[in-house]
Amino acid sequence: MSKPKPVFKSLQRKLWLRRWSISAPRMTIKNHLPWPLRAVFIAIVVGLGGAMAMWAYDLGRSFTGFKPGATTAQLAEVQEQLKQITTERDKFETTVNAAESQLNIERSLQSQLARQIKMLESENTKLKEDLAFFESLLPTDTGAQGITIRRLKAEMLEPTQLRYRLLLMQGGKVAHDFAGNYQLIVTLVQDGKSAMMTFPKPDEADKFKLSFRHYQRIEGVLTIPAGAVPKSIQIKVLEKGTLRAQQSSNL
Repeated sequence: MSKPKPVFKSLQRKLWLRRWSISAPRMTIKNHLPWPLRAVFIAIVVGLGGAMAMWAYDLGRSFTGFKPGATTAQLAEVQEQLKQITTERDKFETTVNAAESQLNIERSLQSQLARQIKMLESENTKLKEDLAFFESLLPTDTGAQGITIRRLKAEMLEPTQLRYRLLLMQGGKVAHDFAGNYQLIVTLVQDGKSAMMTFPKPDEADKFKLSFRHYQRIEGVLTIPAGAVPKSIQIKVLEKGTLRAQQSSNL
């Protein structure tokens, strides 16, 4: 009868050690809710979350002024402003186009005026020359033959173009027209040497004929060799081969 006690104590020790041992069995809590109730619960949670999210979104839009009604009104206001700005832009564009057209017209008028002024200046120069010529018609010594050369001038237009101008006058009592011709002699330096050129050339004799009663203005352009430097020009007035007048001018 004394042997069972040690066995009983041994079992108690093992149970006590198992309770406080690391290898004690884990406890698990099982959910005993049925799955239909679980699905309904999840749906309710998701719905509440979505409702709260929508409420927060609308609240944020109301704070920032982006309500649907406000957005429509603002869009209409912006469209109206854009329409006004477009109208003003079209008006300004029309005004600018009109101003540009007016400016082009004024530029064209200025160009025409500039050409007219240039023509008037040229005519004024000729009138001054005519005035000087008529002043030269006053009583003066006209020479033995009555032919006078006045205002002989020559100038270079281009490296090979020499322009000349002069006035011829027949003074005294004139009973008939003067008929003759004139010659031009140009003294120049070419290649370091002095040379002379006589005009007209054989095929230009008709251009150098004269025919006038009281006066005749003469002008023309002579072609000289390239590189030549003219020094003086001399004119001779001839009547049937007889020298009637001559004059020289330095360049």
